[in-house]
Amino acid sequence: MTDRQPAIVLVRPQLGENIGKAARAMLNFGLTDLRLVAPRDGWPNPSAGPAAAGADIVLERARVYDTLADAVADCAHVYATTVRKRGVTKPVVDAEQAARAIHAEPGRSAYVFGPERSGLETDDVALARTILTVPINPEFGSLNLAQAVILCAYEWSKQQALVQPTIEELLPPAPQDELEGMIVQLETMLEPCGYFRPASRAAATRRTLRTMLTKPGWNHLEVRTMRGVLSALAKGPRKPD
Repeated sequence: MTDRQPAIVLVRPQLGENIGKAARAMLNFGLTDLRLVAPRDGWPNPSAGPAAAGADIVLERARVYDTLADAVADCAHVYATTVRKRGVTKPVVDAEQAARAIHAEPGRSAYVFGPERSGLETDDVALARTILTVPINPEFGSLNLAQAVILCAYEWSKQQALVQPTIEELLPPAPQDELEGMIVQLETMLEPCGYFRPASRAAATRRTLRTMLTKPGWNHLEVRTMRGVLSALAKGPRKPD
């Protein structure tokens, strides 16, 4: 497994058969990093194996997480797959553009897919850096989970010959857990100031703040610098030397 290989993250998948079919789709195009977030029927699931049709290595390596944030903590580029408009403002790309970016940019990436029946929730999309969508029949926008996975995996595999050398002068984007730490620190400082009042608007205000902070490609040095700024502000004025 290399950093260039994106993770496939299935959020709250409902059926073991669909997990198996997604694993089959992955291995067809060389992907093996499968991550499951709170699968409805637990894991391992006996129904996944037959549906995987031989993609056992993907199922054996699959990792289970309680939350999406945990599943993508090591990822610098997180793509939320959705065909519906959401209450968040993010850059929007198609599958080919996402594949090109994954190959060209340093850092681990993840494609995030929602549960079969409802797709990703707004808070799931808000956690991502970018929205990935595809042109689809407006009168019948109904891709199943394995179809959505294979579409992304196929586009990724097409770009393998287009791998570009990393530009060494640029620091890689910060992984999700570092960015999350900065956001939590800022929210903690803002809470006693009443920034998230009234309570009826708190969730929307937090989402807007998170959207704003996840738009730039913060590298780890920038995140560390910003956290230093926040820590200095929290300490208050210093006495002159």
